[in-house]
Amino acid sequence: MRIRILAVAALLLAFSNIFPATAFAAYETWNQVVDDMEAILDESYEVYASGDVEGGKDKVDEAYFGFYEKLGYEKTVMAYISGERAAKVEYEFSFAKKAMTAGDDAAARESLDNLILYLREDAIALDGKKESAAGTFAASLLIITREGFEAIIVVGAIVAYLVKSGNARHTRAVYVGSLIALAFSVVMAIALNALTGANAGENQEIIEGFTMLAAVAVLFYVSNWMVSKAESAVWVNYIEGMVEASVTRGSVFSLAFAAFLAVFREGAETILFYQALLAGTDSYTNMVWTGLGVGCVVLVAIYVLIRVLSFRLPLKPFFLGTSVLLAVMCIAFLGSGIKELQEGNMVSVTSAPGVGTVDILGIYPTLETLVPQIILLAATIATFAIQMRRGKRLRAAAAAGQAADPGGQAGA
Repeated sequence: MRIRILAVAALLLAFSNIFPATAFAAYETWNQVVDDMEAILDESYEVYASGDVEGGKDKVDEAYFGFYEKLGYEKTVMAYISGERAAKVEYEFSFAKKAMTAGDDAAARESLDNLILYLREDAIALDGKKESAAGTFAASLLIITREGFEAIIVVGAIVAYLVKSGNARHTRAVYVGSLIALAFSVVMAIALNALTGANAGENQEIIEGFTMLAAVAVLFYVSNWMVSKAESAVWVNYIEGMVEASVTRGSVFSLAFAAFLAVFREGAETILFYQALLAGTDSYTNMVWTGLGVGCVVLVAIYVLIRVLSFRLPLKPFFLGTSVLLAVMCIAFLGSGIKELQEGNMVSVTSAPGVGTVDILGIYPTLETLVPQIILLAATIATFAIQMRRGKRLRAAAAAGQAADPGGQAGA
């Protein structure tokens, strides 16, 4: 309980360290921001058309990192419009640079025109929204619930598994991992704010991308480790009448590290989201904090719900359900991680026609994100099938053991 209290205190400390962004102060409206972005994007085409391809792409990055990200435009769109819309705009930046690399003048101009159109549409929509207490509260609530949902699901599922399997003593390691991640999130947010220019934004995307890919590897291991224990737990429960599953030191580290990565990835970004929200709010700063507080209560409720369900569900369905949930999060993290690396100019972008964006599941309309997700899905299904076959063998062995010694359970 003490660790959980410290974790909550650290979360509040993290948000108390948000300091208002001053970059947006030079602009009164988002349309003014788009005016400057449009000039830079038009200049990017002129530089590209003159034969300087890399210079043209650098100008596109200047518009993206120096304005769309730095001024909080992306985060404002996500808060007041949708995450899908922000992803669509982000990918248009990438499509413009890809067209320049390919030397496709028409495609480059078309992407830049589409990008300017999207930016202008969003600016008109955002500037048309009159600032209100309800709107500011809703935006704040949406940010913390959306950004915190993934982390709380991962942490809650891991803790519930440990408690359900009779290893409650190991939950301390998970809480400590989450607490350390919160501290790292504050440091990361402050460091990113201390940096200026395009490199700061690019480095942020790369850090977030690799953090999510690391989380994919750990969650894939954890998910399969959990499903492998499902039948073992049922077997031990059947033979001895109680769960006596043990957790090795390496497994405890993996569980704590999975919690750390989930919280760290969401923490720094959430702080930057609120920084942008505070910078764009003149009259209703109190509603930002109110929305944050209510959102934290919602996340705690989700956590408690996971814990309650863990006590009520039978062992095998709970263990399998937890494994499937973490597998889904793993696939979502993979798509989101690759998308971050695409934004950081480390991974190419190839459009996947007919595919829409489902931000919460990490599904984006590019082959670079979809193909690895399909491969991971196939690997997950295969490993789950192997574990299920192994479980059948364990059940058969348990049944054979009981038939050979029908009084064994009673005498145990």
